[in-house]
Amino acid sequence: MNKKDKILIVGAGLCGSLLALRLAQRGFKVTVYESRPDLRTTDISAGRSINLSLSDRGLKALRLCGMEEKAKEICIPMFGRLMHDAEGNTFSSNYSGRDNECINSISRGELNAILLDAAEAHENVQLHFNKQCEQVDIENNIAHFKEYNTKEKFSVTADVIFGGDGAGSSLRKSYVAERKFLFSYSQAYLNHGYKELEIPADTSGNHQISNAHLHIWPRGDFMLIALPNMDGSFTVTLFLSYDEGDFNFENLTSEEKITEFFEKEFPDALALIPNIKEEFINNPTGPLGTIKCAPWSYQNKTLLIGDSSHAIVPFYGQGMNASFEDVYVLDEILEQDLGSWEAVFKAYQNTRKKDTDAIADLAIDNFHEMKNHVANPIFKEKRIVEMNLEKTFPTEYFSKYSMVTFNEHIGYNEAMVRGRAQDKALLNLITSNAISTAPDMGKEALKGVLEKVQQETEEILREANTGVL
Repeated sequence: MNKKDKILIVGAGLCGSLLALRLAQRGFKVTVYESRPDLRTTDISAGRSINLSLSDRGLKALRLCGMEEKAKEICIPMFGRLMHDAEGNTFSSNYSGRDNECINSISRGELNAILLDAAEAHENVQLHFNKQCEQVDIENNIAHFKEYNTKEKFSVTADVIFGGDGAGSSLRKSYVAERKFLFSYSQAYLNHGYKELEIPADTSGNHQISNAHLHIWPRGDFMLIALPNMDGSFTVTLFLSYDEGDFNFENLTSEEKITEFFEKEFPDALALIPNIKEEFINNPTGPLGTIKCAPWSYQNKTLLIGDSSHAIVPFYGQGMNASFEDVYVLDEILEQDLGSWEAVFKAYQNTRKKDTDAIADLAIDNFHEMKNHVANPIFKEKRIVEMNLEKTFPTEYFSKYSMVTFNEHIGYNEAMVRGRAQDKALLNLITSNAISTAPDMGKEALKGVLEKVQQETEEILREANTGVL
């Protein structure tokens, strides 16, 4: 392992471009091949999420590469959720009781562009677009490509190949096809898909609804969400079953049916989406899947990173953040100077995999929470208790959501284990009337609530560790 090693990265998306930038900063010679056109000169957003949630873990990785402030220039902070019921009433729920904690809505394309620009500014980085990776010979470290326009086929040999090519990774498929080692792979899809729509800006170019919130229309078996864009619009995403329920993607095929659905379930959103019929019919319906696999590497030659090794559903807003954190963790391993790429890859997986498995599970949990529970009275009471505790004891209490989203020093797995126990403790105490909070409750009284929650949480963790549960 040395700086003269020729590194090839398959994929110039968010993870691939950040990885290229960081390896270049470390002095490695990096070549990146991307199947799509250069998004800086061509619109390739069709069918993909237009905006994403950027939070502390992603910002940590961007900070490492000197890109945090530039990314923040294209962010819109969202300080909480704004729930919309079927009658058009709304209520807000902050993400945290601590001041100024927020998640950021950011354009996928704009963020990707600034990372590509930063990587390309290094003379030891070469970017190639319209080059589809068809297969990787993992034994000989040869990646086989096809040029999109000319259909010409060619091969590239490298010392190390990183697969940053997303959920449909060619490198991961090559792991399966070549059968050089025992490779475990699972792919699970929800029975829900997603479709993107748009709330345009008003005539003055301003947002028509609050741009300081993530908007959610929870309806039990399905939901609508909306994230703000810099141009005054909102990207609206409908999450709906393919074939179950009175309304589903299979039967929403006529303008009449689409209108009936939105008039019944989302009348306030419908009033803001003037092109609903055209957008619904013409925009693609995307799948929602989780991918887990192991091992992520083969000898000292190849490594899967980002979505290629751990694709997740979007309901915790952590897909991009987890992939960016991959780069951060890999960089920490490189800093240890382990001597070989194989040692680096093994240490990286040993450090990282439990956390990526955890955020995949948490994202599924949050899917059910967002569409079912956020409007539930007990959930609302739980959030009130948590907000009060975080506000009064900002360094002593973190909700599960805060541990995942705002505490970059806690791994996803620890956040999941402790967060689930804490949630159970809160629900137990609330339903048994053992705790409550009032607007005028003083610090000493809240201290008693905190101690009860902490005690119950630790008891649940002890029982789990001893196999009682």
